[in-house]
Amino acid sequence: MTETPGEAARRFGLAPCCFPFVSRFTDIDGAAIHHVAEGTGRTLLMLHGNPAWSFLFRDLIRGLSPAYRCVAVDLPGFGLSGAPAGFGFTPAEHAAVIAKWLAANDIRDVTLVAHDWGGPVGLSAMLRTAEQRRITGLCLGNTWAWPVNGDFHFEWFSRAMGGAIGRFGSERFKLFINFVMPTAMRRRKLGPDEMAAYRAPFDDGRRRTPLHVFPAQIIGAGDWLAELERDLAGFDGPVALVWPENDIAFRETELSRWLVMFPRAQLRRIPRCGHFLWTDAPADCIAAIRDLVPAA
Repeated sequence: MTETPGEAARRFGLAPCCFPFVSRFTDIDGAAIHHVAEGTGRTLLMLHGNPAWSFLFRDLIRGLSPAYRCVAVDLPGFGLSGAPAGFGFTPAEHAAVIAKWLAANDIRDVTLVAHDWGGPVGLSAMLRTAEQRRITGLCLGNTWAWPVNGDFHFEWFSRAMGGAIGRFGSERFKLFINFVMPTAMRRRKLGPDEMAAYRAPFDDGRRRTPLHVFPAQIIGAGDWLAELERDLAGFDGPVALVWPENDIAFRETELSRWLVMFPRAQLRRIPRCGHFLWTDAPADCIAAIRDLVPAA
């Protein structure tokens, strides 16, 4: 099912020009999963993390769609995507849905562009569909694919934002959007329209569960992440890393681990750039992807 350009923006009470793409929906286990697909050429599959949606990639879509086919998906419960009945919003469940979505749309031979939770979710979906060669290249931002249990840097955040206090803050005040997102930016501030776009999917308090499940899963999904790390050892496709140098979450430590895992990876650093790199420094990210990922 498709809708008119800008429909996603209108649904959230935003000006259509701020997200002027055609909305498309695929039924997966009874839930409508939303994506946009713009341009022609090699396909870039864009997966967001918490608490974003495909709106995060709007500048990349505008800048790259003349040379690439840009496909950006909303994870279940985020943006305009629904969630299947009984969905628990764990990364394993998200990965299973994305794998089914790839098959339902016959997506093949694409490059994954992701950061934050979009990384492990997309990588797991890639491994689940490896025989069909649906995701064959990687262009990863700041993300991870291994357990971080015992690392205080991650563990305190997971326990705080995924525990009782974080759950209360997310369900009552959309804490992750109203506090974490603005403080994670480095080059620019999110404007009122942008903040409205990130808040809108969670205006209904019943939809806010994903906001605290993902933080809890940073350590809660340790076994799943360990399995993901083990299975990634056999990946031999092209890998590029686009790494913001001033992220509050992912550090040089995580970058070094990626380079050990994929020693032939191409690396582009983005200076003075925070966690949400695709919107903090879109021009630099567009240039990096153009340089690192062949358009055809």
